[in-house]
Amino acid sequence: MEVLGVQLVNALSYGMLLFIITSGLSLVFGILGVLNLAHGSLYMLGAYIAYSLTMKYVPVFWLAILIASVIVALLALVVEVGLLRPTYHLGHLSQVLLTFGLAYVFHDVAKVLWGTQVLSLTLPIELSGSVQVFGQTFPIYRLLVIGIGLFVGAFLWFLQEKTRFGAIIRAGLVDKEMVSGLGINIKLVFTSVFLIGGLLAGFGGGIAAPILGIYPGMEFQTLILALVVLVIGGLGSFLGTFIASLLVGLLETFSKYFLPEVSLFIIFVFMAVVLVTKPNGLLGKKVG
Repeated sequence: MEVLGVQLVNALSYGMLLFIITSGLSLVFGILGVLNLAHGSLYMLGAYIAYSLTMKYVPVFWLAILIASVIVALLALVVEVGLLRPTYHLGHLSQVLLTFGLAYVFHDVAKVLWGTQVLSLTLPIELSGSVQVFGQTFPIYRLLVIGIGLFVGAFLWFLQEKTRFGAIIRAGLVDKEMVSGLGINIKLVFTSVFLIGGLLAGFGGGIAAPILGIYPGMEFQTLILALVVLVIGGLGSFLGTFIASLLVGLLETFSKYFLPEVSLFIIFVFMAVVLVTKPNGLLGKKVG
């Protein structure tokens, strides 16, 4: 039971990491209609930049992660304004090819700047220990990640459901032309959404680094799972993304513990079952 309890905490913390990363991807895809295949690269850069900051410039752990998240968000801003915006009228294929190419560019840049060795972001002493809960020992940092994920989820829900900006986002998801016709600068909304998506990706990379490590190719591995979460949860639903992230986190953690050889296969089978029974995802909005 102690092992199962530890694995459950590991699964929940991993699921929360997936939610933080995928919520940005879901936001960008749902509002802009852009499947940003470089989203995993933004996650990777968040981890690498946070590592460099803690090693040389900013010894304070959380400050380094926040600065790294802002830097990644600004990079996402440059990508959206300078590269993606001119392709909005060209259709999805050009955007997918562009972001897929960017992912490989970022991959090679990361290898040049940080090398190919596996790196680790060291936790501060106060977060590296364990705590007793109901007689079982759990890592403090993983419990904290669960709390952060819940806070991010609550904040995004409030932003989407209870603010004017959230109302514009929901309206833009349904009818971009109508929103623009009401005098709202839809380009600025799109840019803001992409900026938030980049911020979430960078933040996810920073807080995931002490748990998952930093290594070449981490962006593609995470992107695959993020796309799985996006498909299972359904387009345009933060609640769906949240539920799907927890489910995938549970499946990934427990399948790797009990059946490591077929863990990825189990996740894709689950995704296939969801798509057969609910083609729009668990809570996705019907398209068309």
